[in-house]
Amino acid sequence: MKEVRKILIRSANWVGDAVMSLPAVASVRQSYPRAEVFILTKPWVADLFKDLPGIDRVVLYQSSGIHEGLRGKWRLARELRLEKFDLALHLPNSFESALVSFLAGIPQRAGYNTDGRGALLTHRVPVDRKIKRGHQVEYYLYLLRSLGFQTTGGIPALETSPKSLEEAEQILESWGVKKSDLLIGLSPGAKYGSAKEWFPERYGELATRISREMRARILILGSLGDRPVAFRISQKAGPAAIDLTGKTTLAQAIGLIARCRLFITNDSGLMHVASALRVPLVAIFGSTDPLRTGPLGENSRVLYKSIPCAPCLKAECREDRKCMELITVDDVYGEVKKIWNSKN
Repeated sequence: MKEVRKILIRSANWVGDAVMSLPAVASVRQSYPRAEVFILTKPWVADLFKDLPGIDRVVLYQSSGIHEGLRGKWRLARELRLEKFDLALHLPNSFESALVSFLAGIPQRAGYNTDGRGALLTHRVPVDRKIKRGHQVEYYLYLLRSLGFQTTGGIPALETSPKSLEEAEQILESWGVKKSDLLIGLSPGAKYGSAKEWFPERYGELATRISREMRARILILGSLGDRPVAFRISQKAGPAAIDLTGKTTLAQAIGLIARCRLFITNDSGLMHVASALRVPLVAIFGSTDPLRTGPLGENSRVLYKSIPCAPCLKAECREDRKCMELITVDDVYGEVKKIWNSKN
């Protein structure tokens, strides 16, 4: 790399991927401690980076707003050109991410040589098949190592800001939750598709059992699209459940998850948030591969049934989600109790 004083990191687009990229993002600061580091990110991911050490500024890529379409890309490129970056690092594999940096005239543009974008990059890294089969955290780190960066440890870590914790407490107080109450979180949705989702009826039965036997309040978190699933769960769980799906910012969700004593989740963005916050969690996997996108760290337990068609990596299942069918309420509750007993 030539002299680098100002760096633009193009963030991953989804919460889970962005969390898994945190060790790579930290490695940029470690390698260039005196450089200015900006991160270009979609609005729904931005809260992850606003209080992250080593990031000097968060730049919003409003692809569904002022940066939509080709005209919007030109507008974004002009905005970035004014900053006079020396280097752009592309964590997503997309053609579009490299195109914006190219149009912005950033002299050094680095990323994986994928999606036909090689001509737009000045530093191209071939995709190693072994690395691609490994964990996504390592996939991001391998990119930086291949470019000559010093890399940090491979377990994502998040800290909660005082503001997000304060707002989380205010939300809980409005629901009558005391600081002494035991709070257990659920993330029953999944962005990619229903194949990643354990059954709402089982989540509801699990929530009822936890609230009855552990005397806990159940906090249901997720996006607006998860509300139908959350409604079915809260109907079964009754007044012990607090449905906040689609009602919080990501920053508030981070504060609320930090407040939980335990988190139960599908393979989702909030699963990775909980893991990075070191909140003990039980993760339920079906169509996706825990070896590639599973939570890292000793506080996490994964439930996964290895059957011939799994992991299929499909959004929807034509086989009645047999991989999920095999995971029972007793299985999940048993892991919850193991964690609870080990922590108490």
